Amino acid sequence: MREKTMSSTVGFIGLGNMGGPMAINLVKAGHKVIGFDLSDAAMTTHAEAGGDRGTSVADLAAASDVIVTMLPAGKHVRQIYQGEGGILENAKPGTLLIDSSTIDVDSARAVSAASAEKGMPMVDAPVSGGVAGAAGGTLTFMVGGPDEAYDAAKPYLDIMGKTIVHAGGAGNGQAAKICNNMILGISMIGVSEAFVLGEKLGLDPQKLFDISSTASGQCWSLTSYCPVPGPLPSSPANRDYQPGFAAAMMLKDLKLAQEAASSAGAATPLGAEAASLYTLFCNSGGESLDFSGIVKFLRGHD
Repeated sequence: MREKTMSSTVGFIGLGNMGGPMAINLVKAGHKVIGFDLSDAAMTTHAEAGGDRGTSVADLAAASDVIVTMLPAGKHVRQIYQGEGGILENAKPGTLLIDSSTIDVDSARAVSAASAEKGMPMVDAPVSGGVAGAAGGTLTFMVGGPDEAYDAAKPYLDIMGKTIVHAGGAGNGQAAKICNNMILGISMIGVSEAFVLGEKLGLDPQKLFDISSTASGQCWSLTSYCPVPGPLPSSPANRDYQPGFAAAMMLKDLKLAQEAASSAGAATPLGAEAASLYTLFCNSGGESLDFSGIVKFLRGHD
């Protein structure tokens, strides 16, 4: 059962494919949601769903009890929080901060430390579940931060997601996200290679799916996101690889995992190879396709 929150003023910065529907779910739950995005179209969609238009980051920060951010990269998160006219300069002490961007662990920990100095509890809470999960309020949140910040954030995360996991201290939400997506990228390549090999050996894809989905080859990349058309009607393979999770975003996460591995001194040879293959796939024109479309690259297709 989802916890209920008293009606709050929530500032939401980043109303893109993921952030937009997340903000709308907060509106539907009865919160006043002040949205801000550089895209006027995103702002219009937010307003049409009942949200308020923010005029600037500074004004949004000053007016909000809770601030959620969904931004492209660590440099954007640092700027929005720590830059001139940013959140930490303008928000009230005690404002709850939730960053749902997927960024590098070092940036997440640096911004969290700066927020703590200002007396603002913060969690890093990257998500898994794609656009459909954002729209349906079924996202998985991997949360890093102090216990008290997690407890304060959870009722809001419950509105936007289905599974909320406290992964530990500041930055651990990001650590969990990049480790999970490294597994996903590696496994999707493995499943795709198996289907390409099976095709060349004359094995019907449906038969391979029927066997491997109930045998030791079973994994999420196979049974929930099969990279070839046919066996799983809901997979992007049946929509010409229109993205649920774009290859460019997978590459971003794999690069973050490699940066973290280098910083931590961890050996991730398969993660490194997956990053190399997705780089080649994106550079060959696949960046806007779903990440499962790497099967096309492995077949040698454009």
